[in-house]
Amino acid sequence: MTDIASPIAISAVLPAFNEEANLEESVGRMAQALGTCARNSEIIVVDDGSLDQTAFVLQRMAGLYPALRVVRHPLNRGYGAAVRSGFAAARCPWVFLMDADNQFDPSELSLLLHHAAEADIVTGYRKHRRDPVLRRLNAWAFFTLVRFFFGHLVRDVNCAFKLIRLDLLTRMDLHADGALINAEVIVLARRLNARIVEVPVHHYPRLSGKQTGANPQVVLRAFRELLAFRATQR
Repeated sequence: MTDIASPIAISAVLPAFNEEANLEESVGRMAQALGTCARNSEIIVVDDGSLDQTAFVLQRMAGLYPALRVVRHPLNRGYGAAVRSGFAAARCPWVFLMDADNQFDPSELSLLLHHAAEADIVTGYRKHRRDPVLRRLNAWAFFTLVRFFFGHLVRDVNCAFKLIRLDLLTRMDLHADGALINAEVIVLARRLNARIVEVPVHHYPRLSGKQTGANPQVVLRAFRELLAFRATQR
């Protein structure tokens, strides 16, 4: 595990939509992981127009975690928009992206940090994906099309467990508001000749809250964004 004396400073970005049941655990575990892995850190939770008690939970936690910063969208704008807002708010040289749904173990950030010196992006890939069948089928169809358009990018493009240099992100013109955002990051990173290292990580079933990845509107939006993005990259 990376020593606490490491000079690495990390902005952890957690996009959240209706995650009232998950945030206390995900933020708490993230704070513990960052306290072990990084000398300086901040936790940026982007509340993407949640309709539940997400805002109240975050307000309550602000007094417990001085490093917690909250970015709030008044209306739901989409997963990609939440990720972009988190990236824009980041102040540390490294940005760590992880969803707030407790399907990843933030302590495995240490696995990514082992490769930070040799990479611009260290991206996890799920050893065994623990999502419902319909979501896995949608992902398979979507990323089959991504590979057709852009070739092989990484083993698990959509894995929301990524460590990225902030100076690389500032060179990217990101536009995706929906689920395309992870593919957009990797495609543009390849265009910029970024060094990408892949690391296996664990993935766990969602125990609380509701997934939106299989929502027909979310799926259609992702395909529309993919086609539009493809047109801009020709």
